[in-house]
This record gives sequence, C-alpha cells and structure tokens, in this order.
Amino acid sequence: MSLPSVMLGSNDTTHVVSAAICLVAVIAIIVRAYLPKSESGLPLPPSPPTWRLWGHILPSRKPFLTVGEWIDEYGPVVTIRSGTERIVMIGRHDAAVDILEKQGASVANRPRMIAGGDMLTRGLFIVFAPFGDRFRRMRKALHTHLHPKAAEIYQPLQMANARTTVLNLLSSPYFQDHVTTYAAATIMKVAYGKNTPTSPTDPDVLGIRQFVRVLRTVVIPGTYMVDTIPWLRYFPWYGQGLKQEFEKSKQLYTNKLNRVKQQMQGDVDVGPSFTRYMLENDHIHGLTEIEMAFLAGAFFGAGSETTSSAICTVLMAAACFPEEQAEVQAELDAIIGRHRAPTFADQSSLPRLQAFISEALRWRPLIHAAGVPHCTTEDVRNYCIPAGTTVIGNQW
Repeated sequence: MSLPSVMLGSNDTTHVVSAAICLVAVIAIIVRAYLPKSESGLPLPPSPPTWRLWGHILPSRKPFLTVGEWIDEYGPVVTIRSGTERIVMIGRHDAAVDILEKQGASVANRPRMIAGGDMLTRGLFIVFAPFGDRFRRMRKALHTHLHPKAAEIYQPLQMANARTTVLNLLSSPYFQDHVTTYAAATIMKVAYGKNTPTSPTDPDVLGIRQFVRVLRTVVIPGTYMVDTIPWLRYFPWYGQGLKQEFEKSKQLYTNKLNRVKQQMQGDVDVGPSFTRYMLENDHIHGLTEIEMAFLAGAFFGAGSETTSSAICTVLMAAACFPEEQAEVQAELDAIIGRHRAPTFADQSSLPRLQAFISEALRWRPLIHAAGVPHCTTEDVRNYCIPAGTTVIGNQW
C-alpha cells in the first residue's frame, strides 16, 4: 500500500518557511534567556533554576527572604530573569562594596522606570534621573552640601534639635511626633533656611511625607504594570494618581524655592541654605529653576521622612531586643557616663552603638529591601556583568 504524494503549492511553502523562522526565533529567545552570557562570552553570575517562560517569580510578601535563600545557596551575586531581562542581585557586603563603590562609575545609571521616573517625577527627581548631563549637574550641586566636611557644619544644629527632642520625649511618650519634628526642623533649616518652628502637621511636612509614601511603592518591582507594558502610559485614564502627585509635588517645591528667592530679593537675612546656595550659584551648576526646585525637594524629602523613619526603626529595634539594648547602654555608660550627652566626637568610640544602628536599618530597610535599582554603563570587572544590566542590592 503506497502513501499518497503531497504536493505543496507556493503559498503553502511560504507558510511553512515562515513558521519555521518563527520557531527558530522563539527557540533563540528562550536559549538567550535561559543561557545568558556576558559580552566577553563568560557566564553571568549563577542563576537559580527556573523553567517558567516568564522567568523567576518572587512572592508578593517578603520577597527578600526568597532572594536571601538564593544568595545562601548560589553565592554573593546571583542572576535572575524577568522575561528576557537579566537582573543581577547583590547579597553580601564585600560584593556590594566591590561593585557599587569601587566600580561605582560602572553602575551609575538607572534602568528606565516609567512609573517613577517618567510619570511621578518627569525625570526631575535625582533618584530616578538617568546618567547624563542633568544627573551630573544635580549631583555636583548636591555634593557641595553632602560631602563629609560640609556635613560637619550642621552638627551644632543637629545637637540642638536632638536635645529638644529628648526633652520632649520626657514630657510626652508620642515619640513619632517628636522624631518627625526633629527631622523636619533640621532639614527645613538646611534646605530652605527656615527658622520658625516646624511641626508634624506642617502642610509642607505632610506633603513631602505623602510623596515619599508614593515613592516607596513605585520602586517595588511589579507595582505598576506600565513598567512592563510601557505603552499604557499613553492612555489618559492610566496612572492618574501618579500624575496628580507630580503636580502637587511640583507646586510644593516651586513654592518653597520662590519663598527663598523673594526673601533674597527683599534683603531678608535667612541665613545659609542649600536653596540659597543654588540660586546664588546658578551660573556654576547650570540648573534651571524647576531643576533647583526638585533638587531641593529631594534634599528635603531624603532628610525628613527617611531620617524620622530611621530613628523610629532604631527605637523599635531597641524595644524588640532588650538584651542588645542593654549592651549598648552599658557601652554608653562606660564611655560617656551619665553626666553628659554623647556628641559626634564620641562616634568612633561607640562601635557597639554603630553596629546596633546599622543592623536595625538592615533589619528594616527604609525604602525597600532591594533599594533603587542601578543599571551598568559598562562591563563590571571580575563579575561578568555586561553593560545594560539591571543591578540590585538586596539590603536584607
């Protein structure tokens, strides 16, 4: 019994060839995703096995624990996959110092984050700014007030506000309000030269705290679908909350900048401040007024909400771990005594206190356990991480 012959027409042949090409393309994509290589041809840092087409799946609750397990099993630096994107996770201190500090220029960029970088801040917030001319100008201006020697100028201000906070704690147990007042009063003076009292209910403080709350959500991978499907941003109905937050923060920051500007024009002695410095030296840094407004706003936000959160976290750790708290108190009693308050000059003599603070902030990271992702601008030596790779430090 002979089989009937099958004749393919030209159209059928075209369809078969097209299907074969598509199949080869799909296989190539899968092979590229599952067997990633660096530009040098060497394999990327080890990757936990997964056969999901979409890549590694992290749980919505406490994903840092899963990443921690991968780090324990596969080494200090691991590669995970989201679709065809490769993400390198750093999970040990030595590797973080080697990559993020010693080779910091290689990871100075940010991956494009549409929700945070485009919709919430329009590229004006230095946290999301891509590496380029604007980022360099902003960083240069910030460096004038944030390098260690410049920060020493603010130590008397911090000590005065700290003493006030301690006295307030003795009279009222609502420590969160007192800590918020300390952080806001300190950074308001440094950022804008404000001398009048600041409280947790100050509209400016409430505004920046709301912005930081939104900021904490946009840095969490997967929170906004637009970071995976970029064209969603063009639908008018999508991301209205992010767009509204941008307009509110823009109004807040420009109002603060204009207030300092008016005081300078009216010869009001408001003292030194970061905003005044930028306005007086705009010819040096080349920042526009909207860039100055958002840079001072970032300075304000980073110094108020995160500072108060850090202090509250350390106080919570002291309450949760009384044995460790007792050891820190013993160190303070031995070095400082009970007749004076510790100062910045005592910092190097209090290693246990420093370790307790560092561990508390690792235990409960301020923004997100993964922090804000970086993106490599060139190959990272010794780790086979090619340019264009997203790099994340797992703080937990």
